[in-house]
Amino acid sequence: MKKAIIAMSGGVDSSVAAYLMKLRGYECMGVTMKLFHNEDIGIPSEHSCCSLDDVEDARSVAYALDIPYHVFNFSTRFEETVIGRFIAAYENGMTPNPCIDCNRYLKFDKLYHRAKELDYDYVVTGHYARIEKDALSGRYLLKKAVDANKDQSYVLYALTQDQLAHTQFPLGGMTKPDVRSIAEENGFINARKHDSQDICFVRNGSYADFIEEHTEKKYPDGDFIDADGNILGRHRGIIRYTIGQRKGLELPFPEPMYVCAVDPICNTVTLGKQSELYSQSLTATDINLISVSSIDEPLRLKAKVRYRQSEQWATVLQTDEDTLQIKFDEPQRAVTKGQAVVLYDGDTVVGGGTIYSVR
Repeated sequence: MKKAIIAMSGGVDSSVAAYLMKLRGYECMGVTMKLFHNEDIGIPSEHSCCSLDDVEDARSVAYALDIPYHVFNFSTRFEETVIGRFIAAYENGMTPNPCIDCNRYLKFDKLYHRAKELDYDYVVTGHYARIEKDALSGRYLLKKAVDANKDQSYVLYALTQDQLAHTQFPLGGMTKPDVRSIAEENGFINARKHDSQDICFVRNGSYADFIEEHTEKKYPDGDFIDADGNILGRHRGIIRYTIGQRKGLELPFPEPMYVCAVDPICNTVTLGKQSELYSQSLTATDINLISVSSIDEPLRLKAKVRYRQSEQWATVLQTDEDTLQIKFDEPQRAVTKGQAVVLYDGDTVVGGGTIYSVR
């Protein structure tokens, strides 16, 4: 009998994923990853936070399914590979995507290796995406979910061939109402639980406050400037600003102004009009290719530079082992260093990388 570790967050999606895997005859074990200690993210230790409720919800579903359940403490790995990278990105004038890093370094790396140590065949999550094997190339493919509104392929582009071979996404062919219906039919405690929206370790929605509390550093004020270097006012530390931001500038202007660039070396934030936010090309590094081993000649693909953005036509060229050059047919708004660019050929994820520079 094949064995599967189910990453159970306490939400309805991973709970139904566990149910479906057991229904398919797999020997299942539910696992919740403990990713941080309350004190590390500024919550007093005597307070319970939502993560404790999530553990109890996951445990309740595992009990209902009659599968073993464990909590694995991966907090050290999370601090190094997610929180540490999150802070470093903001300190270097970039905007990170910690959910991608969590998938890359925790769910499909640390948890996958733990699964192998325990002699389990698959890691299973409640992500909305699909995995198929291409008969011609022999490569595993990552594809969009059937439910376009829930598709999460963008945050999964870093999966390797080995990881894809040992991962299953049971919800990839389902809609969210279908998932909730299954949960209700089985009496799961979280059948109507709301989806998580915020970054799990930022407790009050203020990324800058979290960074200052976590690092015990105060990030210095600096100049707001325009594209010509003229000083427009003072900013409150570069970690408080990201490309395309309009709110929180606290300066009066006769027309809307937006953050167009963040320079950590000069400690300046460049402001400009909406028209100054557009760029036609980007360079991506730290790349991962899925459907192909390399891009040896210019390819016409669709590219996505934000999770909720629609894909845009572009020409893509791989210039070395770890670099992609991407030129869009039409200029794109607020392309942001540190975010992911993910490439699609129809429903198939070709690959992606981290945006390093924008032109």
